[in-house]
Amino acid sequence: MKVERVKGTRDFLPEEMAKRRWVFERIREVFERYNFTEVLTPTFEYTELFKLRSGEEVVKQLYAFVDKGGRDISLRPDMTSSVARLYVNSFQTAPKPIKWYYIANMFRYEEPQSGRFREFWQAGVELIGSDKVEADAEVIALFVESYLATGLEDFTVNIGDRILLDEFAKMLNVEDDIGLMRLIDKKDKLSREEFVNALKDFGLGDEGVEKVLSLIEIKGNPDEVLPKAEELFRSEEARAEIKRLYELVDLLDAYGVSRWIKIDLGIARGFDYYTSVVFEAIAPNDLGIGSIGGGGRYDNLIEVFGGKPTPATGFAIGLERLIPILEWKGLIPEVKLRPDVYVIPIGDEKEIKRTAVEVLSALRRAGIKADIELMGRKLRKALDYAGRLKVPYVVLVGKRDLEKGNATIRDMESGEQIVVKKEEVVSELTRLLGV
Repeated sequence: MKVERVKGTRDFLPEEMAKRRWVFERIREVFERYNFTEVLTPTFEYTELFKLRSGEEVVKQLYAFVDKGGRDISLRPDMTSSVARLYVNSFQTAPKPIKWYYIANMFRYEEPQSGRFREFWQAGVELIGSDKVEADAEVIALFVESYLATGLEDFTVNIGDRILLDEFAKMLNVEDDIGLMRLIDKKDKLSREEFVNALKDFGLGDEGVEKVLSLIEIKGNPDEVLPKAEELFRSEEARAEIKRLYELVDLLDAYGVSRWIKIDLGIARGFDYYTSVVFEAIAPNDLGIGSIGGGGRYDNLIEVFGGKPTPATGFAIGLERLIPILEWKGLIPEVKLRPDVYVIPIGDEKEIKRTAVEVLSALRRAGIKADIELMGRKLRKALDYAGRLKVPYVVLVGKRDLEKGNATIRDMESGEQIVVKKEEVVSELTRLLGV
């Protein structure tokens, strides 16, 4: 039997992991600068948690199973539900707002495709406890700056609103507003003809279809789109929500991120629990990758999980979608997978090996990335190996060096060698490396 990795998963080699870690850390730095603190929930939860949020149908998209104790368990498909459960379990009386972030792997049982895997990573935040527009602005500004921290600048954050979509459904006399939103959410995956036919199959007449097509075209700069929204929506609730969007846009301008902000009233997002503002990031690319992250306000989810009514907002960045785009644009720095110093003991004498290890350990304690010859190669082959690694400096420790308390430092590019006291190896290499 040939043992292979499971479909929809990947092995990450050292170079790939170094690139991923670089992206993770750029995003983590921004999260913490905004005073979000890190949490991590269990990889699996009771399946009921996800059913409560999204209904029985969601099980088809989960890695759901019965464990040895007879419990219905699922690998987490996202972190929002787990964070909400954590809040309900232990933090309902904690001071507000709660600002948490995570960078973790998720699992969904769906067909793998470009930018979509069965195991994937997300970086996200949840801000719990504030229903103010200021909280929405804080989260969306952080969303923008997270992408900017990776060097990505060619992207937009499109903002929509669930309340306005609900109002639109009422205007069309549609009872299944969630069904309509799910259909609108798929619009970018369908041709215009397919989308029109889907709307008709949903039960809309020609007039209703035209209204939907008009709605999804209401997108662009806020100062152009919001006045159109005022003309379209007349109810008191809708007008209050449009006023909130004006306030949100103004605050985002104060954050200095308005350049990346668009309004798109056709954004529905895939999750039913969003209650107001929703948003997603789009970065133009030739890789077939659509949204690279999104989020919104979910003021009812805590209550669904048995907690007191608590407003919340957040987002998740799709790292499996973001990283290929960053690589495609050449924004991830070249990875350096080598030590700065390679220590080679010349000979098999115990004292030589011991001294080489002492030099190695001193270099590492000084913060210098160092390695040592572990294969017992002779000097020439050991130097060839260091050359293939492109190590800039080698430290040679031989019998003659040992007798005089010295070590030899070799510049691998020029071939020049200098002899220094063993105690001076660290300071000399610190100078040479500029660290």
